[in-house]
Amino acid sequence: MVAHSIPAPRHGWINRVLQRSRVEPAYGAFVTLLTGFVVLPIVFGLDKFTNILADWEGYLAPWLVNLLPFSPRTAMLIVGIVEIVAGIMIAIKPRYAAYVVALWLAGIIINLLTYSGFYDVALRDFGLLVAALALAQLARSYDPRSSRKTNAMDQLQ
Repeated sequence: MVAHSIPAPRHGWINRVLQRSRVEPAYGAFVTLLTGFVVLPIVFGLDKFTNILADWEGYLAPWLVNLLPFSPRTAMLIVGIVEIVAGIMIAIKPRYAAYVVALWLAGIIINLLTYSGFYDVALRDFGLLVAALALAQLARSYDPRSSRKTNAMDQLQ
């Protein structure tokens, strides 16, 4: 028996992005990082309202909780809003928003390093910080909304 495959449509921006990613690995890395830094902050931000994935208040260092003028729950709701906005900002202008996300991650790392038992999470977040900086660098070349006359979207068409 011969297996038949249905050919993918040759038009559409998704196919152009996938094709370019196959041909140009750096562009593929940009698309991968961009997708991750748009989707994941939005998902984690939304989860701050439901606590399905984690009990987020448990990640706040006690010294930080003592400084807050409101409850840890309110703090996590604010964090959720910031994370959702960060994901949207990355979608709109990754070249600059990636630096904002890197700074946000640095703040999270400081919180985690000052709270015994979360060093592994801090190390993971440091990896995310490095990835955010890599996204910012790649976006200098591949941000489709750059102000340069010839941008990535023009090259795809």
